[in-house]
Amino acid sequence: MKPNIIEKKILVQKVFNKVVNKYDLMNDILSFGSHRLWKKQMISWLSPNKNTVLLDMATGTGDIAKLFLKYIENKGIVYAVDSNSKMLEIAKKKLARFKNVKWHLSSAEKLTFNDNYFDYYSISFGLRNANNINHVLQEAYRVIKPGGRFICLEFSKIKNYNFKRLYDFYSKSIPKIGNIVIGDDEPYEYLVKSIENFYNQEELINLMKKNNFYKSEYRNLCGGIVAIHSGWKI
Repeated sequence: MKPNIIEKKILVQKVFNKVVNKYDLMNDILSFGSHRLWKKQMISWLSPNKNTVLLDMATGTGDIAKLFLKYIENKGIVYAVDSNSKMLEIAKKKLARFKNVKWHLSSAEKLTFNDNYFDYYSISFGLRNANNINHVLQEAYRVIKPGGRFICLEFSKIKNYNFKRLYDFYSKSIPKIGNIVIGDDEPYEYLVKSIENFYNQEELINLMKKNNFYKSEYRNLCGGIVAIHSGWKI
């Protein structure tokens, strides 16, 4: 039985509170360092201009915010937003040298920002944790300027049968690895289930189109283990 909205919100907070201190380490271990390349590819496809403003939702420990500022040579602003205060504290320490990052504790489903404000909206490995993905997409569309862009990096679906079998076998070991590194397998049991229950590439494209995003498209990485989805507001 799937958790209701309140139960899921509590569960997600509980999961991230448990992993926050070793979040970056576990990302490196579980993806064999690939998450760093995936994030760079996301920013490369976004190809942001200088003197622009990014809303980085589910900023986590600030990887996307940092890559964005590096790409635009620090000539722009990032609003780094997350629903977990402990994650934001880690991110603030990591990005302490950047003076053009504005930190906000907020849910993706109910943002406090004005309409038509941001040039770009990014969300990396956070969309599947939302209670209502339609609300997230509606809010993203609302706060992006006309001509602005939405981009999402998220776990997706592998289409090659043999590769999928291999990945499924590996997935079963993820909670065990979590138990070894952080002393708890529950957060990574949640991780595996959240990936299994998430939309495939085409389903997410259809959701984006239903929420008015134009020229919605995706790119698979690592055979579809993850995918980058992109859409525009006109």
